[in-house]
Amino acid sequence: MFLIGGPCAIESEQMVMHTAEELQRVCEDMGISLYFKSSFDKANRTSSSSERGVGMQEGLRILAAVKERFGLPILTDVHESWQCAPVAEVADVLQIPAFLSRQTDLLQAAARTGRIVNIKKGQFMAPWDMRGAIQKCREAAPAVNAGQPSLADSKIWLTERGSSFGYGNLVVDMTSLVRLREYGCPVVFDATHSVQQPSSQQGVTGGNRELVPPLMRAALAVGVDGLFLEVHPDPDHAISDAANQVRLSDIRQILTQAKAVDDLRRSLNV
Repeated sequence: MFLIGGPCAIESEQMVMHTAEELQRVCEDMGISLYFKSSFDKANRTSSSSERGVGMQEGLRILAAVKERFGLPILTDVHESWQCAPVAEVADVLQIPAFLSRQTDLLQAAARTGRIVNIKKGQFMAPWDMRGAIQKCREAAPAVNAGQPSLADSKIWLTERGSSFGYGNLVVDMTSLVRLREYGCPVVFDATHSVQQPSSQQGVTGGNRELVPPLMRAALAVGVDGLFLEVHPDPDHAISDAANQVRLSDIRQILTQAKAVDDLRRSLNV
């Protein structure tokens, strides 16, 4: 099991460094590979007045500093095709946001960088719809991988983050994880976005972080390759996803549970 972890949005260099240092310490103690995640721009906020982050130039500078200081691989979002090349100079994994998971130009631009592409399954998509996103990445990859027929499946990650259930609510269909694994790509479960309640608080997304551990345990029991957790030192005052990010102080306990379930599932060869 690997972990994609970090604060939803880059708020300051100090906060990001503090979070990365603690996450690295915990993951090294537990033998978990960490990909540090934070976003330089939250481009899909419900309200135009909501804070979006520090922007691409400053965000990439901070993420590069994290990489240099801690030696951690970096994952961050891209929202437009032109962002992929400059972001790939810093990030090891380019993440396609769920709302953009069918955007052909964006998927192909990310694949052409040769970096790992993490595609978050749209809340409106069935697991089998992800075959189209996978194929778009495979078809674009030969532009940078000379002599290779397609992007290696190991470099296309598929992330489940819940499905729309009426208005302002998400549910997780655990059978989706089984279906996604059939496509031969690493599968990630996003436990924190799966407990969101979109636009439920007068134009601001709500959520329930108390539901993160049980959903995480269920997904790990079904079988996934990676876990996605947004982690913040003071989530109640975060500029984005305040209601569903987990507290940095709780991360060791949460990952202890995660590793125990993952180790048991792997011991059973299922």
